[in-house]
Amino acid sequence: MTTLLPLPEPGDEVRWVAEHLGDLCADEPHRSGRFSGTQAAADAALAAFDLTGYARRRNEVLPASRRGASGLSPWIRHGQLTLPRVWAALDGPAADRRKFRDELRWQEYARHLYARLGERTGEALRRVPADDGTASAEPWDRSMRCVAVNLEELEADGWMVNQTRMWLASQWSVRHGADWRDGEDRFFTHLLDGSRAANRLGWQWTVGTATSKAYGFSQRQVRRRAPGLCETCPHQDDCPIRAWPEQPAYVSATVAPRLRRDPDVARTAGPEEPVLQSAPEVVWLTAESLGDDDPALSAHPELPAVFTFDEPLLRRLRLSSKRLVFLADRLAELGATRELELHRGDPAQVLAGRSLAATFTPVPGWRRKAAVLDLAEVHPWPWLERPRSGSLASFSAWSR
Repeated sequence: MTTLLPLPEPGDEVRWVAEHLGDLCADEPHRSGRFSGTQAAADAALAAFDLTGYARRRNEVLPASRRGASGLSPWIRHGQLTLPRVWAALDGPAADRRKFRDELRWQEYARHLYARLGERTGEALRRVPADDGTASAEPWDRSMRCVAVNLEELEADGWMVNQTRMWLASQWSVRHGADWRDGEDRFFTHLLDGSRAANRLGWQWTVGTATSKAYGFSQRQVRRRAPGLCETCPHQDDCPIRAWPEQPAYVSATVAPRLRRDPDVARTAGPEEPVLQSAPEVVWLTAESLGDDDPALSAHPELPAVFTFDEPLLRRLRLSSKRLVFLADRLAELGATRELELHRGDPAQVLAGRSLAATFTPVPGWRRKAAVLDLAEVHPWPWLERPRSGSLASFSAWSR
């Protein structure tokens, strides 16, 4: 069953999500305390970001005024800021520019890995921590200020700096031995930039599945990156993370065969030029293709665009409502400037029998749906670096 939804009015997105999507959410409808999902907000954030000092300050946590992180990732994740656009737009001191571009390339590497392996990225690397049966029922102890403060930011804003993502991931998996995939799902529920590409790769790196060397979170890092936080903690005199954690034991994992070589790069990367089969009737939008300069959207300003809130998927994921409000922000803005249809249901049913213009999207769900739809026109994905056939076993192997 599919339902045609009314367009949200700008400023009314929280109420709209509550009325039309509230039963699919993990919490009471609310918006991020920091981020708006509009293209205008994305453009303003990119224009305002100053790279100066990025290399030195990108890992700073508190106070927030010390942070060097860009905070652009929610809009990058949804295609409002493409990696090539961000790469070209930002300039600054050479060391800062180089470090920032390294981070953009890490994002691209994560996308290449996910585009090639899909859901098998969980099998991509060589080791997994052994389960010794001692994992805590709740790996994140909120009585610890370094845990509570960062979880509060995750739950309120749907975002954290990379340093605190590593802290919480390490606390979950390295110290407590809990399954990293469960922790990744907890992040995914809340993160506005949550993706199975970057989010999953970050967890795998933290727990050491590639190198058998986990990232160890300790009090020393908190004192360095968030000075003053330990002094507000009830555990300051008996800190459970005072010492460096022991490295977990690892067991061998099955390596996905395509990790080291891609026999079908064209499938992974999509077309290099637009593929035109017939005249499209509508533009198919997804959560990865919401930017004004999305290739399919910008190629057809005269056509209606169609976006479907994937009910079967959302019912399974049970995301925080702030993620859906972020999408509604953008859809309300888009609907004010061009013809837009919004649906709730199965996208394949909504789009069946319609001739579509779409932008190739390197995620498994897009490929599955595209296989049963009438794609009259497929535009290339805006890669920062087009995928190649070589090894993705590590970032350094990919970089060569």
